Amino acid sequence: MTGREKRVMALAGLAFGVAAFLPLLDTGYWLSVGVSIATYTVLATAWALFSGPTHYISLATAAFYGIGMYTVGIGVGVLPFPILLVIAAFLGAALAAVVGLATLRLSGVYFVIFTLGLAEFIRQIMTWVQTTRGTSSGLYVLTDINESMIYWQLLVLAAIVYLIGWRIARSRLGFALRIIGNDEVVAAHCGIGTARAKILMFVVSGTLAAIVGAIMAPRLSYIEPTLAFSPMLSFLVVIMALLGGAHRLWGPLVGVIPLTLMWDAISAQFPNQSTLLLGVAFLSIVYLIPNGIVGWFERIAQAWKRGNG
Repeated sequence: MTGREKRVMALAGLAFGVAAFLPLLDTGYWLSVGVSIATYTVLATAWALFSGPTHYISLATAAFYGIGMYTVGIGVGVLPFPILLVIAAFLGAALAAVVGLATLRLSGVYFVIFTLGLAEFIRQIMTWVQTTRGTSSGLYVLTDINESMIYWQLLVLAAIVYLIGWRIARSRLGFALRIIGNDEVVAAHCGIGTARAKILMFVVSGTLAAIVGAIMAPRLSYIEPTLAFSPMLSFLVVIMALLGGAHRLWGPLVGVIPLTLMWDAISAQFPNQSTLLLGVAFLSIVYLIPNGIVGWFERIAQAWKRGNG
């Protein structure tokens, strides 16, 4: 590890340490916002670990998130919560592996459409199962886990995600994924196992999303398929990652913080127009800042260096 990397790690550790004090300072609105920011930070960063280097746009986040949430919803009161987190991680990894084996040979719009339909497919299955069993459409999740505990769990998970991303970026897998993103045909001719690399990274991303869903289940108290497998979640995660810059490990965080605050205000003031505004935000990001805020600042910095070089 170089001196610069040590300084970055120290600053990151300090930032996480400061963030950990939030529940001690506020247990109301700002803690709720903090939980949302921590949630989307993990989800957007996990999404960027796979989609950032490969350029495969996945809309399957809600599928893995919902699997994790329902794992806790079904198992709460039967198994300890930590065991449920492990089961959720295993189920998320298994689903990602199956989906990856079936779809990662697809590319472009075909992959996007399949991942978008995955969450809806699982939602319909969960709805059918609960309907045929004669139960209500949702599940109660009653635990003694409060919002502060959820926030701290998400913060620890965020730290783990960044460590995973940092390690992968410096590994042969990270190098292979970047080559795949530049030109998959060239990567295959160079002897890189493109399918294996993509599936492995997709499994990592899906596992992390499932754990987030499991952690968040106690916060909602009552979950149902339309909430757990909402396609809005998948689109929000993609927009946040693209807004910040999916090509950098810390890029999604730059998009998560402002968009979470803005989305909270929009949902309160314009609840019926939120989907429309989300679409406008997506189009604006794609056309105006395709490399995100981080990419925009990097371009400005490079232009300034050339002008003063």
